[in-house]
Amino acid sequence: MSALAGQVALVTGAGRGIGRAVARALAAEGATVVLAARTRSELAAAAEEIRGAGAQAFAVPTDVTQDRAVGALVDEAVGRFERLDVLVNAAGTASFGTFAESKADDWDGMLAVNLRATMVTCRAVLPVMLRQGRGTIVNVASIAATRPIPGAAVYAATKAGVLTFSRVLAEEVRPAVRVGVVVPGAVDTPLWDTVPGGPDRARMLRPADVARAVVLMAALPSGAALEEVRLLPAGGIL
Repeated sequence: MSALAGQVALVTGAGRGIGRAVARALAAEGATVVLAARTRSELAAAAEEIRGAGAQAFAVPTDVTQDRAVGALVDEAVGRFERLDVLVNAAGTASFGTFAESKADDWDGMLAVNLRATMVTCRAVLPVMLRQGRGTIVNVASIAATRPIPGAAVYAATKAGVLTFSRVLAEEVRPAVRVGVVVPGAVDTPLWDTVPGGPDRARMLRPADVARAVVLMAALPSGAALEEVRLLPAGGIL
């Protein structure tokens, strides 16, 4: 029997990149996966890919920066499947450049998606998981949260917030709910498509690498919790 058979997992940012790889990996371990993202076409393609592999996937187009939309997403998942065992917050955005030349509008998007939406989605699922007496939350941070990377000041601040938030939340809800955070180095995702002169993408982690770490955290027996995974490309953080 697969490690997550019978469980229901909700993945944000599931239309592409890390979120899509995580959804695919959880489904391969037997989970029924609820996919959330803003772009309908990407989300539909991700769900179809999972169903084509013989697993169950349900797509819910969602803007995670809208609190009501997040609440409706969780209500729809629980209403359909009557449980929610795993939440993975993989939705994210980034804007790079020196802080002195940055604009507040650039900060707002990263704060809203990377940090606030993660917190809002965690809050939305906790009543369900606490009522069940079990659940696993995995938030995706970044190595930028712990190492200074010039040009990523605000992005780093949002991911440091995710890291610290996850650590505190883990203390507040244990032992009923496990909370973990994955801290990856550079990952080859579409995020880099708009970054001129970025690092060598051939040397980066792949989304599937991050997905394997998430599955490990979610599939552990209930008596164990893996609360932080730092995952780097073999050559370093890039």
